[in-house]
Amino acid sequence: MKIKVLLFSLFRDICGSDELGFSFEGSEVLVSTFLESVYQKFPAMKEWDAKMLVAVNCEYSARNEVIKDGDEVALMPPVQGG
Repeated sequence: MKIKVLLFSLFRDICGSDELGFSFEGSEVLVSTFLESVYQKFPAMKEWDAKMLVAVNCEYSARNEVIKDGDEVALMPPVQGG
């Protein structure tokens, strides 16, 4: 399965891009499992784990929700003021 990942704000800087692609075996994966793959590839992202907002297909998602083939996942840091 393939997942399109959108990165916002400082996550773009950490990952060096505003969009990534991830592939997994099978037809679905839990958000928590997906995030562990992100942290393996980009260890600096793990420090944001407790504060990170995750959306699947434009809907905020819990860590125990399922991502399916072709879904779009957005990773966002907490809202920042300015």
